[in-house]
Amino acid sequence: MTIASAIGAAPDCEVGWHDINWVKAHQTVRRLQARIAKAVKEGRWNKVKALSWLLTHSFAGKAIAVKRVTANKGKKTPGVDKVVWRNPESKARGVMSLRRRGYKPQPLRRVLIPKANGKKRPLGIPTMKDRAMQALYLLALEPIAETTADPNSYGFRRYRACQDAAEKLVSFRQGCMNAERGSGSVGAPRHWRTQGPPLSLLAERASRQ
Repeated sequence: MTIASAIGAAPDCEVGWHDINWVKAHQTVRRLQARIAKAVKEGRWNKVKALSWLLTHSFAGKAIAVKRVTANKGKKTPGVDKVVWRNPESKARGVMSLRRRGYKPQPLRRVLIPKANGKKRPLGIPTMKDRAMQALYLLALEPIAETTADPNSYGFRRYRACQDAAEKLVSFRQGCMNAERGSGSVGAPRHWRTQGPPLSLLAERASRQ
């Protein structure tokens, strides 16, 4: 059984937007992402490439990509082609249009966004199809990036925030203080016992984990 048939659609057939089994589509994408992450950890890059190809060419991946770009806050903003996928029919056609062969991204639509100081900030807006293609390949690239990224990096990553970084530093600070007590405070500066070790040392120890 292929991925497309598993969610009730063949890769080259027209399918109704409301006929898509979204539960199975999400399960299929998550399963492939987990396999990609596992292959990255094992250093099996040929398998990573094969699984990434499978995900980006699957009906499930294409459907999830279109669903993401038609549900975010920029869903009503068109690109240079003035096309917006608003109704179920256009979304279904968008899914079927995501093909790598012959694909060529269109230019960005340039708009000026007013700033608080009265100036304007230039912004480039891709077409809906280009946004969907980016979202599709992000599904395959994200597990690779998350698996190979620094475990103590918290900036610009999904499901991570500055609160997580602060919590990590607090835990390392407590660990250093416990280690200091266990060693009888030998060689530790006196102010460490009241203020804790400096952040530079905590960051250095965190990078070794």
